[in-house]
Amino acid sequence: VQLQAYGGGLVQPGGSLRLPCAASGSIWGINDMGWYRQAPGKQRELVAISTSGGRIVYADSVKGRFTISRDNAKNTVYLQMNSLKPEDTAVYYCSADLKTTLLSAYAQYWGQGTQVTVSS
Repeated sequence: VQLQAYGGGLVQPGGSLRLPCAASGSIWGINDMGWYRQAPGKQRELVAISTSGGRIVYADSVKGRFTISRDNAKNTVYLQMNSLKPEDTAVYYCSADLKTTLLSAYAQYWGQGTQVTVSS
């Protein structure tokens, strides 16, 4: 199983970026899909998560600016980031809680991370 995230880059304050992340490989089912981020010298933190039941949770710091969505047919989760601020600068990681066979347990898988830098 592989999670491939891309779409990061350098953007000016107030700008926008869209991060897609696709899960591929032997996947039987996916529960939660989400995005986390880690800034230099800080711990990894939750940005947004979308559950299989349709519940969405955002970190307070991104509410009203970021939107998470998913395409279950493509095993893909997206993070639309608007009104970006310098404090949003971090490596962004996608995550999926998935199982690879009918009888296996759900486990959390991580993408490789994509750098987002917000700077003028």
